[in-house]
Amino acid sequence: MSVSTAAIDPSVCAPLPVLGQDVTVPLVTGGEVTYAALDYAASAPALQRVWDDVAAYAPYYGSVHRGAGYLSQLSTDLFENSRRTVAEFLGCRAEDQVVFTRSTTDSLNLLAAAIPADCQVFVYETEHHASLLPWRNAQVTYLNAPRTPGQAVETLERALADRDPYGPAVVCVTGASNVTGELWPVRELAAAAHAHGARIVLDAAQLAPHHPVDIAELDVDWVAFSGHKLYAPFGSGVLAGRADWLRAAEPYLAGGGASRKVARRADGGVDVDWHTTAARHEAGSPNVIGVHSIASACRALTEAGFDNLVAREQELVSRVREGLAEVPEVQVLSLFGDDAPRVGVISFVVRGWNSSHFAAALSAEYGIGVRDGLFCAHPLVRTLLGSDPQDPGECGAPEAEPGELPQPSAGGTPSSLRSLNAIRVSFGAGTPDEHIDRFLRAVTELVREGARWKYRTEDGRCVPDRGEAAQV
Repeated sequence: MSVSTAAIDPSVCAPLPVLGQDVTVPLVTGGEVTYAALDYAASAPALQRVWDDVAAYAPYYGSVHRGAGYLSQLSTDLFENSRRTVAEFLGCRAEDQVVFTRSTTDSLNLLAAAIPADCQVFVYETEHHASLLPWRNAQVTYLNAPRTPGQAVETLERALADRDPYGPAVVCVTGASNVTGELWPVRELAAAAHAHGARIVLDAAQLAPHHPVDIAELDVDWVAFSGHKLYAPFGSGVLAGRADWLRAAEPYLAGGGASRKVARRADGGVDVDWHTTAARHEAGSPNVIGVHSIASACRALTEAGFDNLVAREQELVSRVREGLAEVPEVQVLSLFGDDAPRVGVISFVVRGWNSSHFAAALSAEYGIGVRDGLFCAHPLVRTLLGSDPQDPGECGAPEAEPGELPQPSAGGTPSSLRSLNAIRVSFGAGTPDEHIDRFLRAVTELVREGARWKYRTEDGRCVPDRGEAAQV
């Protein structure tokens, strides 16, 4: 998969309006500043267009598939039209199903519950925990982190060729890394999987908000993604793709909506006739507003022109990478190398700084929100950092008696606060240029001059000490 910006002028695509773009936050050094939300990879801000669509519908929502009243009928039509909108957005094939879930994690757990009992699963250690961990009842082969896209394909081909017994198999792979932002060779991996009789599911949580995803073109069997990464509010997700295993599996949840007919037997038991459509795995009253918001986000991104959005984001990626490259103390994390195409997700460490300390200073002194830790991808980040699996490092900073962190001087912090975790900056369709400029200036100033405030560890997090400013 490649990212092309040919013949597209990024300047013709302004940032899309998002909620919270005018929110101000206090600085420990005094005053307030407009918040720079640079943690899109965790949760992207909702598009203003999506919020407006939800607000317009909210007075009319009702229970779907169950009511004879006008609002129920309207909500049912909206719910099913949203399914068609998502199918179009993903380039689904005619026979594919779109199942609405709570998130990418929920989608992949649903699929894990639906695979045949003798299915083998192949997953790279580079995956987010949402795609690394759901396969608890299957025989799982974990593949080592590849260092080139070609090596990823070769590793998969060898593993599939060596599997014994030769039966049903599923490959789970990310489209864009939530740690490095690098694009994976999805089409080539799908071809390798199918050549060896396996199926493939694409974790598109980080890909779909940044790059068009076409199931038919990529030739994947399923795609999973979350609404809250796609500029929609929390609580909704999608699993789209082949229907046969989903139809054959027991319902993910048993209850109303999943059943077509329930009858008592003479022996006192219950006979159930389950739906064979997507409703089979959508028991209970669905999140109609969440589903509507996903469909709204799909329409908004399509109408804005995905090619222009990609082009502008690539310009921001280049600016961030070039700006970080000017600070020798910064090491950007990468599997595939500097030339690998990537979306707006970049992780790095700063020599001499604990990453949680650095992220806390970005927030408290500059009003910039980034992420620090291992990003729910512990094996990958530890591989990139070369750290031992037993090293601490999920979040927060090491304790120093009596809880106060050794303070930075110009050039960083003591080496005792080495990075056992990383910092992630992520951005997308709603990111203003000023947020990127402020972030790069802040990184440079913190590395060159040190933090202006003292910090301590509190409840596992690095936070500003509400006492005096640092002496720098």
